[in-house]
Amino acid sequence: MSAASVPATAPGRRRAPMSARTESWLRVIAPVSVGLFVLGLWQFLVSVVGVSEYLLPSPAAIAEQFVLYLPSILSAMAITGTNALIGLLVGSILGIGFAALAANFRSIDGMSAPVVASLAVIPIVALAPVLNSMFGADSQFSRQAIAALATFVPVFINTLRGFRQTRAVHRDLMKVYAASTGQVLRTVTLPTAAPFIFTGIRIASSLAVISALVAEYFGGPRGGLGGLISTSAASSAYARAWAYVVASIVLGLVFYLATLLLERLANRRRGDS
Repeated sequence: MSAASVPATAPGRRRAPMSARTESWLRVIAPVSVGLFVLGLWQFLVSVVGVSEYLLPSPAAIAEQFVLYLPSILSAMAITGTNALIGLLVGSILGIGFAALAANFRSIDGMSAPVVASLAVIPIVALAPVLNSMFGADSQFSRQAIAALATFVPVFINTLRGFRQTRAVHRDLMKVYAASTGQVLRTVTLPTAAPFIFTGIRIASSLAVISALVAEYFGGPRGGLGGLISTSAASSAYARAWAYVVASIVLGLVFYLATLLLERLANRRRGDS
């Protein structure tokens, strides 16, 4: 039998790779299908098996409360989102700045490891009440500071790793051209470290939301998602508490997708240039 007559499904023959469009659709369909399956199973456990509402409210009850309290949810998302955004911006700027110093000065690099390790293990549940007492019960600064602290660590670590990817021969070549430290940082170091920086910010985006949310449990101004979750659960309005939890998940996804979009736009612009 000639090679031309071998059927397309013959054993050992490679299948044609999936097109990029098909692969993109699969990336969307797969998680959506899993999510719908989980929601269906959840509703089945509550409606058919008989799991108590106070243990696990049904998705239908949570959706009803979400629609009913939508104005309150949007207002709470704005408060928590603002605190998380300010913390993310401040923590990212400080993380990138200190990483640049650590990459250029050995003394700062040597001191940074124990300091960053100490910051990484500070418990939010212990720090939030202390900051609320220091800055007053009417100030949002404590939530913003906690979000900035949570942001600083992953941004600093990833940025410093990115700065260290720059080859010494490239830096030496720039010095031969009489380039200043700032010019080397702008033209060589930052472009090389950009993927690492964006990875750190993308990781920190979710941490900023979580930190601001948890900080709202421990005093301070009311109105954020964390405070409303705590209040709703304390008053046995469990479906409403879950509705605020869903809003928190949506807020975290918005932050993550926004940083992912920012990274793609920066990569596209750097590729075009």
